[in-house]
Amino acid sequence: MRWISLRLRLMLVFALVALAAAVSASAIAYWLNRDAVLTRTQNAALDDFRKSLQDNTGTLPLAPTCPELQEAADRMAATSQKYEVLLIGRVKGGGECAAPSNRDLFTLKAVPKSLVTAVNRERKVDDSNPYPYHLYWQRITLDGKPYLVGGAKVIGGGPTGYLLKSLENERQDLNSLAWSLGIATGLALIGSALLAQAAASTVLRPVQRLGEAARRLGEGKLDTRLEVSGTDELAELSRTFNKAAESLEKRVEELSAREAASRRFVADMSHELRTPLTAITAVTEVLEDEADSLDPMIAPAVQLVVSETRRLNDLVENLMEVTRFDAGTARLVLDDVDVADQVTACIDARAWLDAVQLDAERGIMARLDPRRLDVILANLIGNALKHGGSPVRVKVRPADDRLIIEVRDHGPGIPEDVLPHVFDRFYKASASRPRSEGSGLGLSIALENAHIHGGEITAANSPEGGAVFTLSLPRDVSGATGGETSEGDAGDGGPAGGGASGAGKGPEQEGAQ
Repeated sequence: MRWISLRLRLMLVFALVALAAAVSASAIAYWLNRDAVLTRTQNAALDDFRKSLQDNTGTLPLAPTCPELQEAADRMAATSQKYEVLLIGRVKGGGECAAPSNRDLFTLKAVPKSLVTAVNRERKVDDSNPYPYHLYWQRITLDGKPYLVGGAKVIGGGPTGYLLKSLENERQDLNSLAWSLGIATGLALIGSALLAQAAASTVLRPVQRLGEAARRLGEGKLDTRLEVSGTDELAELSRTFNKAAESLEKRVEELSAREAASRRFVADMSHELRTPLTAITAVTEVLEDEADSLDPMIAPAVQLVVSETRRLNDLVENLMEVTRFDAGTARLVLDDVDVADQVTACIDARAWLDAVQLDAERGIMARLDPRRLDVILANLIGNALKHGGSPVRVKVRPADDRLIIEVRDHGPGIPEDVLPHVFDRFYKASASRPRSEGSGLGLSIALENAHIHGGEITAANSPEGGAVFTLSLPRDVSGATGGETSEGDAGDGGPAGGGASGAGKGPEQEGAQ
C-alpha cells in the first residue's frame, strides 16, 4: 500500500470500519428477527396442533375406522394456522391407516426418520418426566421450500399425529428484511465515505501545507514559515517545524559566512603567495641553470629547492583554480578543435609519446574549452602513468552528440575501497604516505573541468587488468552552465593540475592507484 495516498488510505479505513460495523449490526438484527419470526410462527403452530390433536382424537374410539381418522385429520387441518395433518393409527379390523389432509403434499415419506423415531420413543415416567411421549419438531425443505414438521403420539394408545406447516411467508418476510438491511449497509458505506472525505480534507490540509513548506525549505527557501493556529498535535508540529526552520536558517547563514570567509582566505592567500613565488621561481631557475657549476655539496640542496618551489607553485595554481570553481567564477573559452590533435598536443607537450598509445581518428570535431580539456587529459594520463603501468592507452570515440575519451593503464588497478574517493580533494590512497609529489587536487580539478563542460568522469577497474578513467563530454558545450567568454578574454589564469607548463613535467596526481 505504499503507493496509495494518505487521503485514500484514510477513506479506506473509514469505509472498512463503517462496513464492518454496518455488516455486524445488520447481521445481528437479521438473526434476531429471524429467530423471533420463526419462533413465534413455530410456537403458534405447535400449540395449536397440540390442542387440536387432543380435541379431535379424544372422541375417537380406541380402534377407529380409517374414514374416522381421515375426518379427524381434515378437521385439524381446518384451523387458522393453515397446516397439513397426517394421522397414523391402528384401525378397527386390524392393520394401520395413514390419514393425510393433503395426499399430494404430506405423506409419511416427507417426515424425517429421526423425527419419527423421536416421536415413537417411549420415555420413562418419573417425577421429572410425567409423560411417556413428547411433541417434537424439525425444519425441513421440500422442493426448495421451507417447512416446519412436528409430531406427537396421543397418550393412552391413540394415533400418532404429524403436522406440516409452510414457512414460505416467513422466508419472504426475512428476505425483505435482508434486502432492507443490505440497502441500509450500502447507505452507511456511502455516508462513511463522504464523512471520510470531509475528515481527510480537514486533517490532511495542514499536512499538505507542511509538506509544501518542507519542499520549499528543501529548495533553499529558508525563510519559509507556517501559520499556526490551534493547540492540537498538528499545530504543535507546525510550531516545531517553524523552530527547526529558524534554527536551520541561522545555522546555514553561519556556515555560509564561514565558507565565504574560508574561500576569501584561500583566494587571498593564493594571490599573496604568487608575488613572492614569482621571485623565488626566478631565483630557482637561475640556480637550476647554474647547477653544473655549483659545489657538489650544495647541488642536491639546490635541486631540492627547485623541485619544491615548482611543487609549491603548482599547489598555489591549483588552489586558485579550486577557489574559482567554488565561487562559481570559472568560465569556458570555447573553440572548435580536432580532438585527436588536442590529445596529441597534450601528450607531446609533456614528452609522453613513447609511453602513451593513442587510438583516435582525425576529424572528430568538438566545441569546447581547449585549455580545460588539456588540464583534464594531463591529469588523467599523468595519473595513469604515475600510478598505473605503461603503456597507457587513450581511446577517443564519438557517441551520438557526445565525446567519449577513455584512459586505460596496465597497472594493478584501484582498490575497491579507494574507488569512491579518487575524485575527492586532497585524498590519497595511502595514509602512511601523506606527503607525495601530488597535492591530491589533480583529479578533483579534472572532474570540475568536466562538470563545467556539462560532462562527467568515471573511474573503474578493467576486467583485463588496470584502471580505466572515462571522460564524457558534449560535442557542443555552448549551453554549459559555466557560461562562455569570448576567446582571449578568460580571467582564469594559468593551467591547473600541472597543465602544459613545461615538457616532461607531469600533472598533479591523486595517488589513487
